[in-house]
Amino acid sequence: MTRTDMPPTWDERAHLVTFLDYVRDTAVAKCDGLSAEDARKAPLPHSPLMTASGLISHLRWVEHYWLEAVFLGAEDRAPWSAEDPDMEMRIALDVPLERLIADYREQSDRLRAVVAGHDLDTPAKAPVRGGTHVTLRWILMHLIEETARHNGHLDAIRELTDGTTGT
Repeated sequence: MTRTDMPPTWDERAHLVTFLDYVRDTAVAKCDGLSAEDARKAPLPHSPLMTASGLISHLRWVEHYWLEAVFLGAEDRAPWSAEDPDMEMRIALDVPLERLIADYREQSDRLRAVVAGHDLDTPAKAPVRGGTHVTLRWILMHLIEETARHNGHLDAIRELTDGTTGT
């Protein structure tokens, strides 16, 4: 996998898509070489769901939520609920990391296709946060922020789990 943060062109869409792909690829790279057991380890004592598997599952379902449920207005199929808002992290413990990564990549491919077919100023079909209809631009920025933040978590988890740093 070749990660780059250099867009092929200098327009805003290319910047957003390139940076989102870069942070996605970084999340996956941070899982390279993890054993099945280590992918399910939660080394932070007060965060029992903070595992590499759980974070990849979370990132996949966050993209589903923002793309399909909010932007396109489709049914939210994410596993979380009001009773268990962290279900996507729990169920990840029963799924091989390779499958979680493949699901994440498939979701990312769907988002990439939607982004290519819409103007960045297109408002989401479903409202969020007090009735606001965010734009596709806002969703992309949010996904970059969310993924980058969780890459920091993956850094810490990986180092605490098997000593790997600098991915």
